[in-house]
Amino acid sequence: MPKPDKPTKKTSTYSAESITVLEGLEPVRKRPGMYIGTTGPDGLHHLVTEIFDNSRDEAMGGFANDIEITLLPKNQVRVVDNGRGIPVDIHKQTKVSALETIMTTLHAGGKFGGEGYKISGGLHGVGGSVVNALSIYCRAEVHRDGGIYAQEYSQGKRKSAVKKIGNSKLHGTIITFQPDPIIFPDTNFNFEQIANHLRQQAYLVKGLRISLLDAREVVKVNDNGIFYMRELRLDTPSMSFYFEGGLMSLVRFENAYNKPIHKNIFYVEKNANGNEYETVEIALQYVDDITSRLLPFANNIYTTEGGTHVTGFKTALTRSLNSYARKNNLVNEKEDNFTGDDVLEGLTAVISIKLREIQFEGQTKAKLGSVEAQSMVTTIFGEAFSTFLEENPDDARGIIQKVVLALKARKAAKAAKDSVLRKGALEGMTLPGKLADCQSRSAEESELFIVEGDSAGGTAKQGRDRRIQAILPLRGKILNIERARLDRMLSSEQIKNLVVAFGTAIGDTFDITKLRYHKIILATDADVDGAHIRTLLLTLLYRFFRPLIDSGYVYIAQPPLYKIKKGKEIMYVYSEEERENKGVGATDVQRYKGLGEMNAEELWETTMNPKVRILKQVAVEDAREADRIFDILMGSDVPSRKSFIQSNAKKAVLDV
Repeated sequence: MPKPDKPTKKTSTYSAESITVLEGLEPVRKRPGMYIGTTGPDGLHHLVTEIFDNSRDEAMGGFANDIEITLLPKNQVRVVDNGRGIPVDIHKQTKVSALETIMTTLHAGGKFGGEGYKISGGLHGVGGSVVNALSIYCRAEVHRDGGIYAQEYSQGKRKSAVKKIGNSKLHGTIITFQPDPIIFPDTNFNFEQIANHLRQQAYLVKGLRISLLDAREVVKVNDNGIFYMRELRLDTPSMSFYFEGGLMSLVRFENAYNKPIHKNIFYVEKNANGNEYETVEIALQYVDDITSRLLPFANNIYTTEGGTHVTGFKTALTRSLNSYARKNNLVNEKEDNFTGDDVLEGLTAVISIKLREIQFEGQTKAKLGSVEAQSMVTTIFGEAFSTFLEENPDDARGIIQKVVLALKARKAAKAAKDSVLRKGALEGMTLPGKLADCQSRSAEESELFIVEGDSAGGTAKQGRDRRIQAILPLRGKILNIERARLDRMLSSEQIKNLVVAFGTAIGDTFDITKLRYHKIILATDADVDGAHIRTLLLTLLYRFFRPLIDSGYVYIAQPPLYKIKKGKEIMYVYSEEERENKGVGATDVQRYKGLGEMNAEELWETTMNPKVRILKQVAVEDAREADRIFDILMGSDVPSRKSFIQSNAKKAVLDV
């Protein structure tokens, strides 16, 4: 339990009467996806977020300043805060403890009215109860009013009534839960994924310290199921986050590997109409890059799909830059106005709003729906950013020059794209000459193998199932598009062939419904060059065809490393570890360096036959972290790339 500091607000109004009950809990286990989005890894980690968010809301209200998260054996997670502690007195409506009500009843919490919370992210009041319902074991421990109170649960049902188990001078709440393997196929938590979310939250709540410890290897369990710590090892994963700079610090973190276009980071924090419970806070900076990074938050919930606050921001940004450029004669009178795409290029912006009554679209809160947020952001940000431009003319000039360059590039890219599309499949012209298309016209069953070189392409064409499998060989390495605009990209014959083969078009005319293959399979050689080509292809897909990855259409083929003969028996081995486990000695061993070394029958049997092959599906677990890694590895910052490689060299699997 973190040591309590003096609470900054009175606690007398936070009691059982602050808790409102709306409906029962039973549907959660039947349809978990409705409450946490998925029962896959994202849904599993959403459990941590739900419990953490309850503690974070205490900090947002000024009642806590320290939160600890510990990963324990048996895939348990413990979240501790030094807030007020969940009320334990009897709730008038449910006739049981307020703690039990919150943990076992859907839509019960202090966030629906009264004096529980003025602003919170967990509006729906389902956090504790949903996590409880989806856990095989859960325990709540509360320190408040001089006592320690506890209750245990399983699959959302209490094991006994809330009991006072001791005295305490501390205040706060401890929630420990163990995800139910019946609900979640994989209950293993990813330390880095949790750490990235916690770091983000520490930027958003000034003065909040957040600690994370991975104690899965340094904790033992006794016969009574009680955890106790062994001596911590030096390599025990742990992190602690605390930022006084808030959103400006987050912008600096995001731009660490890019060159700023202007020196001063723009920042504004202001209440709407003098209302302390309606706040707009925004920080931004342009960098020498062609991608944009918008990080939108509503009541500290990361709204990955944006919403009304983002719409208001884009409107004000475009309007302010157009107005300033015209007023100060920084653009030609006949020049077109900047578009939303122009002003976003190279922009890193954090948009955070806080509302007392907030509306999200869906339980996972991926998109903000509150109508008033749009006008709040447009007015407050628009006025503040216009003032910033006037007061910082050097910064303003740098920003306008960046946007003008983006406008010119957009026009050039449109001309190049139109040229490609005019010659492409959308206009009825034949597909790329090197593409051996499949016979099926059903995208759902069709596969496109992107292979390295004509030799592998020829073998793949002979060994494929012509009905559903198409082959597109690439000649050498494609262009590194990390810092290339669309017009330069489309000057590459290799990339043009890919765009036409996909059928989706590219840029603002991209249409995933026109995708010709629902499996796009990268099949490169098992060597350094093959890995580089695969990385270049993934960079292209991530930056310009991201919906293909998000929809699960991108795969990496897994050809074998060895062909082994034992007498008349032939086996294929896909890793060095597998070879060692099979105990292969001086028998006939053939090492495959490239797909072209296989004959058509071998390639079909090992890599292309849907009944026996191994494919790795490409997914983005953390888009922001993936974006940062692409910046480091594929960008122009050589020192950062060198540092990253040196730091991660021991994790690499070398083919020597």
